[in-house]
Amino acid sequence: MAHEAHDELDGLLRSLKVWSPDTTELRPFDPDTAPPTPLPLFTAWLADAARAGQPEPHAMSLATVDEEGRPDVRVLLLHGADADGWTFGTHSTSRKGRDLIAHPYAALAFYWPALGRQVRVRGPVTAAPAEAAQADLHARSTGALAAALTGRQSADLASLDELRRASEAAWDQAREHPSTPAPTWTLYRLHPRSVEFFQGDPDRRHVRLEYRRTEFGWERRLLWP
Repeated sequence: MAHEAHDELDGLLRSLKVWSPDTTELRPFDPDTAPPTPLPLFTAWLADAARAGQPEPHAMSLATVDEEGRPDVRVLLLHGADADGWTFGTHSTSRKGRDLIAHPYAALAFYWPALGRQVRVRGPVTAAPAEAAQADLHARSTGALAAALTGRQSADLASLDELRRASEAAWDQAREHPSTPAPTWTLYRLHPRSVEFFQGDPDRRHVRLEYRRTEFGWERRLLWP
């Protein structure tokens, strides 16, 4: 049975195609035209992905390391970005929150297959003041507040019924009292030390442009694909 499952998986993987012309537009990218800092290019690429019909272009992978040096990764949503960094939110008591306490350094990865593009961001992470986190949370949807009020993220769950009861109570609280604080909800900012832009090429001559922060500002360099 295990051998059959392996053969099925192997066959499936070999049948899958990357960047089909029916679903992906590989655009030329001239790194000589890139701006001197990474944020304007990131903003333009995010907008391009949204206009190209990429679902949830603000979704990103967040990689952290726990106190024993073991890596972890998950997908969440970007809350904002400015010259100081890329922002996301989570509970300080969650796995990623605990990881960031142990090792306040992380990496982000955005992938937009509609355009064959990736963006990778790495750097130290700091927590915003509590009032900024609560303001960000309350500016979002009722569902976002309800999820935050449900709490206990990453803790063991006895049953889905227990989750249903806690979630229903959190939804009621969020609807009736939309300014309710979620004490462990934290807004984190990743301060970039490097930002890499990857543009796929049909002949596999992919363009990789990396911005690296130095004491004198940003420097740019190309990387072999």
